Amino acid sequence: MKKCISILFILATIIACSTASQNIADNHKTPSNKTENDTIRIANDSLEYEVIIIDNGFNYWLSSTALPRNYHSLAFLENKNYQYVTEWNNRVLQPNRYNPNLYEMRIDYQPQIHYGYEVNYLIYNYMIYFQNTYKQKLAGYVPLR
Repeated sequence: MKKCISILFILATIIACSTASQNIADNHKTPSNKTENDTIRIANDSLEYEVIIIDNGFNYWLSSTALPRNYHSLAFLENKNYQYVTEWNNRVLQPNRYNPNLYEMRIDYQPQIHYGYEVNYLIYNYMIYFQNTYKQKLAGYVPLR
């Protein structure tokens, strides 16, 4: 039975129910394409989850600025993602206080589910990108990468 989650980060979506047969990253952008919509897709077949993030400049930022894979441990990524998602969801529930165009939809991230390294890596880096790009602070210190 496939597990499904869905998330909307501005124009970013995390969707479950993987149909790919391997981890995939699509749409390699060059600096000249920085302002076009970026699409990154990573599928984790063994866990039946996939992440799709669509946001201007994110793919370029991920390849040029983000720390490399395996820099942080899986436990670190899961912990930070839980903190960021908790605050994100609090802001979704307060549209009069926080910009509803930034926090459009609740994120269904459950810490007891093991999404795997790639999914957590992508969510974490999107949260860093989001906070730096939109001048938001979700939880504690935000790296300026």
